[in-house]
Amino acid sequence: MQLCYNGRFIASDKPLLTVDNRSFRYGDGCFETMKVYQGQLLLADLHFERLIASLHILHFHIPPHFTKDYFTGLIIQLCRTNGVSDLARVRLTVWRAGTGLYDPVEHTPHFLIQSWELPEHIFELNSTGLSLQVFPDAVKTGDKLSNVKSNNCLPYVLAAMYARQHQVAEAILLNQYGRVADTTVANVFIVKDGEVFTPPLTEGCVCGVMRKHLLTTDFPFKMTEQPLSVRDLQSADEIFLTNAIYGIRWVGAFRDASYSNATSAILHDLLFESML
Repeated sequence: MQLCYNGRFIASDKPLLTVDNRSFRYGDGCFETMKVYQGQLLLADLHFERLIASLHILHFHIPPHFTKDYFTGLIIQLCRTNGVSDLARVRLTVWRAGTGLYDPVEHTPHFLIQSWELPEHIFELNSTGLSLQVFPDAVKTGDKLSNVKSNNCLPYVLAAMYARQHQVAEAILLNQYGRVADTTVANVFIVKDGEVFTPPLTEGCVCGVMRKHLLTTDFPFKMTEQPLSVRDLQSADEIFLTNAIYGIRWVGAFRDASYSNATSAILHDLLFESML
């Protein structure tokens, strides 16, 4: 398998990074997780809009060639080289070059692109509803950094460990006010009385690409950004989770509540068409 390091294609088993790498030392950077289908990068505009916004928030000096076309070309070429163009998961990781302690000595971005084959069932709606629990040991604050897919992922790592230990599919991360932010790998939506709600970015959730696609596309449901409490989750008619790889997954149980999936199923069926 090959990977792409700063525009060069090299074998994935070759050592690349030094111990001074700022992503290794400080989590100084961000990443995008994307899906390629039949040689096409899905939701490319939204992914690179978020990437550039994140680089600005993190005060990188963005080179002129860091464009959607430049990265899309490298991603499609890498997937073709690795024989995964039909359906692939792609990760683009960016970090700050140079050394220094917390205060960096330069602000040039370096990047790495990796690709892996995805199974075809990734397009299917989950047949069994997911189970959720609240992760109690960390909170997300509602600032600009909370919306970035940061290379510093400790709250999500610990939340994923918590979910596995408690035998649930996903753990919910709350913000400093005890309201819903997001989950380990997804944004949270609820359905109540025929309307769809999701926390605004000010609640501390990652600025999910699939979340934004749902909010900005003409679907046959009213979608509103609104802070959500744990009680809102428990009283919802449905809960579903979104990310760029799975699209939509519906939740079957949270605490003592159980949920249907009628709205989730309709949105899931409409989603694929809307991305092509």
